[in-house]
Amino acid sequence: MPPRASALALTPLLLFLAIFLGAGLYFSAQGEEMGFYMLRAPVAILPALALAMWIARRRRIAAVDTLLRGMGDPGIVLMCLVFLLAGAFAQVSRAIGAVDAIVSMGLGSLPAALLLPGLFVVAGLVSLAIGTSMGTIAAVVPIAVGVGDAAGLDRALVVGAVVGGAMFGDNLSVISDTTIAATRTQGAQMRDKFRENFRIALPAALATLALLAFAGDAAPVEAVDTASPWLALPYLLVLILALAGLDVLLVLALGLVLACGFGLVFGVDYDLVGFAEDIWTGFEGMTEILLLSLLVGGLGALMKAAGGLDWLSQTIARFARGHRGRRTGEFSIAALATATDVCTANNTVAILVGGSVAKDIAQRHGISPRRAASVLDIFACVPQGLLPYGAQVLLAASLAAVSPFALVGSVWYCWLLAAVAIGFMAWPSRRAESARAEPAERTPPSA
Repeated sequence: MPPRASALALTPLLLFLAIFLGAGLYFSAQGEEMGFYMLRAPVAILPALALAMWIARRRRIAAVDTLLRGMGDPGIVLMCLVFLLAGAFAQVSRAIGAVDAIVSMGLGSLPAALLLPGLFVVAGLVSLAIGTSMGTIAAVVPIAVGVGDAAGLDRALVVGAVVGGAMFGDNLSVISDTTIAATRTQGAQMRDKFRENFRIALPAALATLALLAFAGDAAPVEAVDTASPWLALPYLLVLILALAGLDVLLVLALGLVLACGFGLVFGVDYDLVGFAEDIWTGFEGMTEILLLSLLVGGLGALMKAAGGLDWLSQTIARFARGHRGRRTGEFSIAALATATDVCTANNTVAILVGGSVAKDIAQRHGISPRRAASVLDIFACVPQGLLPYGAQVLLAASLAAVSPFALVGSVWYCWLLAAVAIGFMAWPSRRAESARAEPAERTPPSA
């Protein structure tokens, strides 16, 4: 029998955020340049874990087993492996001179004003094609940092453009796990959800491109004559393999091997000993986010087992039932997706957890399945691209060596997407007003 829904089960997350944010703000006010690094997130989350385990024990839940199951969830473990391989690939690529090679191959000829919009577009196209923001960030951020440094651009601004583009493609891609989860839970057809999403995402993307074109004070990128153009091939091959649909782990592993091979042949004084050292250095750079991901997975499992997510879903559902109107329904679905993602730090899990409640709200308020799926997906992806303890921001921040909190303010696309989506819900078109339940996408019977 599942435990009774409880708001108390969500307090560990609030405690973690209070400790982490509070310490970062305090040390920043004291003049520390890296105030948010004075108390590391994996340490700040320990009191929250202790509180979550105490609450679980009070509710007669096997706290240790639940914690371990959450930490060992296949999605969490996969994410950790991506972190490790991405860190190793980025470090090896930097060591062999791949970024210098990319710059010398032609990025120096681009107008400085097009660098940031270009990075956003590249990340968006890659993510749209491969359906994963994590894989896109792992492949694009290292080269974006090199180009941005050569142009004298702020790193947070550069990486924010890449993360925004990655979230743009992930939200729209027909092979993204969030798109699949949103359409299946709402009974919508994939093409209809894409069209509904595109109407909202396109204005946000265009506004982002316009802002990025005038952001920063980029200097012309100077080509590095000493870099062999062959060293750029590992990056290009990684992008091609990703676009071909290979698993992100396989793509990064092959990229690591290719980077080693090209470094041995075309690099300057690069050998297998240096390769092994660079892999370990890349692993070390990912230690913090790996530990935090494991612990957040365990914290989320404890809060869910104690009834925290059930309480959240029921509270929003009660509000939606007490107020009529399509706008109320859409804003309730948006609040459900956002709050669940903040608690789980995983947009796919947030959609799956809140999917049935969102479908019930949509049916009660006359919201079409395509519209419900679009709102659910958008408001699960928006916070995911902004959470300082979310996988996307943590990976990008670690690859670029910037504070996650500095990065959050630079992911302009996610902020603009939220604003545009809220505008669409507040001032809907006649088509949205009259949309009713549509035929659900037919699912073939199981064998």
